[in-house]
This record gives sequence, C-alpha cells and structure tokens, in this order.
Amino acid sequence: MARLTSAIRVEAEAGETVDALVYRTLGKGSPAVEQVMTANPNLADQGPFLTAGQRVVIPAVATTPATPPTINLWD
Repeated sequence: MARLTSAIRVEAEAGETVDALVYRTLGKGSPAVEQVMTANPNLADQGPFLTAGQRVVIPAVATTPATPPTINLWD
C-alpha cells in the first residue's frame, strides 16, 4: 500500500468492523486501528459494527510503517 500524505475518508461496508475497514484500506491492523479510533472519537459509541456508507477518517499517521523489533540471538 502507498503511504498517505493526508487523512482520507473511507466508507464502511454493511456490518464491517473498524479492524476490517482498516485492514481493507491499509492492509494492516494495530496500531493503525488505535490511530483511527483516536481520529474518530465517537466511533466506539456506535458498537462493534459500522453501518453501510458510514464515513471513517483514516489519518496519514496510521500508514507510517512500524519499526520491527531488533532480535539478538545472544540475548
């Protein structure tokens, strides 16, 4: 997926969860889900499922790649 330079609005499909919407849009889950929930403060009040056509803001920061942890074989 391409990295976003600004926030976008994505329309949810009927019965879709925030996790599924983020994965469908960005191809990844947490911590991007947490950042989406922060950008949409009232989203959790509506329950676990989104309604068809509901607009959800995906902030550009959610697309920043996470740095994988360094693994040392001798630790």
